[in-house]
Amino acid sequence: MFDLFNEILSTLKKNRLRTFLTGFSMAWGIFMLITLLGAGAGLKNGIFNNYGGQAMNRAEMWPGRTSMPYDGLQVGRRTIFDEKDPDYLKDELDEISVISPTRSVWNLSMVYGQDYISTSLAGVYPEFNEIDKIKIIEGRNINGADIKEARKVIVIHKRSAKSLFKDVDPLGKYVVITKIPFLVVGVYSDDDMSQEPSSYAPITTVGKIFGTSTGYSSIAVTIDGLKNVKETNDFDLKLKTKLAKKHQYDPNDNSAIYYWSMWKQYLEMIGVFSGINLFIWIIGIGTLIAGIVGISNIMLITVKERTKEFGIRKSLGAKPSSIIKLIIVECLMITGLFGFVGMLFGIGAVELMNVLIKPSTDPDDLQIFLNPSVNLTIVVAATAVLMLAGLLAGYVPAKKAVKIKPIEALRYE
Repeated sequence: MFDLFNEILSTLKKNRLRTFLTGFSMAWGIFMLITLLGAGAGLKNGIFNNYGGQAMNRAEMWPGRTSMPYDGLQVGRRTIFDEKDPDYLKDELDEISVISPTRSVWNLSMVYGQDYISTSLAGVYPEFNEIDKIKIIEGRNINGADIKEARKVIVIHKRSAKSLFKDVDPLGKYVVITKIPFLVVGVYSDDDMSQEPSSYAPITTVGKIFGTSTGYSSIAVTIDGLKNVKETNDFDLKLKTKLAKKHQYDPNDNSAIYYWSMWKQYLEMIGVFSGINLFIWIIGIGTLIAGIVGISNIMLITVKERTKEFGIRKSLGAKPSSIIKLIIVECLMITGLFGFVGMLFGIGAVELMNVLIKPSTDPDDLQIFLNPSVNLTIVVAATAVLMLAGLLAGYVPAKKAVKIKPIEALRYE
């Protein structure tokens, strides 16, 4: 075996350019596949990371005004979400798993000492956190006792806390909104980049202080069991039809309520990235095929050039199997070495992306590119395919060459 390797190395040294071109086509194919897959994964991770602050299967609706006549009723009527709507929707639509109305008030001033900021106040139930998934970083969230007793407690955003309290711990302090003190019980962080992040209080408290004549500001839900865009569209239509029936407006009137489905948006984004992934695979496979063609052509030329050598070996008593073994081991050495080099450089390129494109440490910042990575199983499988192609490319012509009689092989040009 040692003599075999020495002989192969001697042959490779005599044909350095051919050896390099054979290996480079393979290394380049592996490198490009890893780099493209890593970049695609980084883009996908970055985009979907921005949805991390909310439940993916959420939807939300807001009241509007009718723009179409219905059953003799005038145009321009305001739709009002009342206290019966959440139970009505939950009973009528089995797909809804969690439902939480909100009462919101905008353009408020929040005061602490001599400092003040502008904010909006959202009255919520504890279930709202299952939908919006705000991250409590200090203190606690709104709870059932707050709702039942209509306590004047508030959860504020970390930017609000920094603006009002500076380096003072905000928990247990009182802020004043419309001359009414609210006890700060929690501080949260989310992906909201607005200059006036919302503050949260019990929905019963907001209702008592700011009135309930206008009903709920919005109703948020989470939806289960919808597997694709078509099923989501069917559910959206069913929900709008149910609301139209209860509030007496035309189901085709898109101004009566405003509806937004993150789940539908998420499924559409999945479709987009499936297309991007398919495009990456087409390019990657095309590159691999180019590598396979390159290896095949060069190995075919190599075997043809050595046909006379094979004839001499056979005339000296070499068995056909030993000649084929020589070619196969040579192929394995070239494809194995350069395949590893391609993997190494590809993984290095992905790691370089991680270093050069650093994600923001601020959870409030949007991410575009995050944690590029590639499935090692795919990389190894692609390398194995190229190695197998190289072996077949060398084996088939070598098998034909060793079948030639020594005298004919010696005459072969």
